[in-house]
Amino acid sequence: MRNIVHRHLGKVVAGTAVAVAGTAAMIGITLPGTAGADDTGARAGQSAGQQAGPGRAVAPGMVEQPPKEGEKGTGRDPLTDDELERAERIALSRQLLRRGESVDGDRGPQRLGVELAEPESGEAGDPTAPRRADVTFYDYRNDTLVTRTVDLGTGKVVATGTQRRVQPPLSRAEKAEAARLLIADPLGAGLKADYHDATGKQLTSPDRLQLSGAVYRAAPGAQPAVLDDCGEHRCVRLFPKIKNGPWVDARSLVIDLSARTVARLDP
Repeated sequence: MRNIVHRHLGKVVAGTAVAVAGTAAMIGITLPGTAGADDTGARAGQSAGQQAGPGRAVAPGMVEQPPKEGEKGTGRDPLTDDELERAERIALSRQLLRRGESVDGDRGPQRLGVELAEPESGEAGDPTAPRRADVTFYDYRNDTLVTRTVDLGTGKVVATGTQRRVQPPLSRAEKAEAARLLIADPLGAGLKADYHDATGKQLTSPDRLQLSGAVYRAAPGAQPAVLDDCGEHRCVRLFPKIKNGPWVDARSLVIDLSARTVARLDP
């Protein structure tokens, strides 16, 4: 495997050394990503082909009941799985779903995470205070971080905030999309060559790698001009590891998820 180090851009590196470097480079804790939640309303209907006739009543329409609230926590307990799901469903309004765009171009903003909101003034230590959840999305349509606060008791959005040039830690889905773009780009040739040398197989999808990554921000004079928008755009440096194999040094490459481009940092 040491011979690979001198042949390819990606440089397969001894696991321990790069693992430590990669960990040091990633200060924030990455948030798991999932697909956006469906935003469905109540429906009413009647079976197709069912008709009224003499002495025969038409069956009444069936109304779909709203989903159950599920298990609920109390006080400052961590959000339950049911609360996490419910908060995201409430936060993702029809308007946000219709106008937003995810990291891979699908409808709806990219979900980043859900966490218990901080108590408001005067609520600290009150076990009966409302439980609220902050749900964060990244809208790739306009590079905006959207935070919506949901009151889990009333089921309503009580606050919405939007910010630009704010780059929280990457979700799992964003790291996977960054790897997908890198694999498809000519600058990913070294990574694919290293993968083939290590496994004897072709690297065709991100699920064949273990992915860590960090947000990259532009530093004047320290990168090519094509990366000047990083910080306003959502850009990534990946630290890929071959499953059951070594780490691959791809730190010189930056993937701009907003522009869907890959560039190499100036030496």
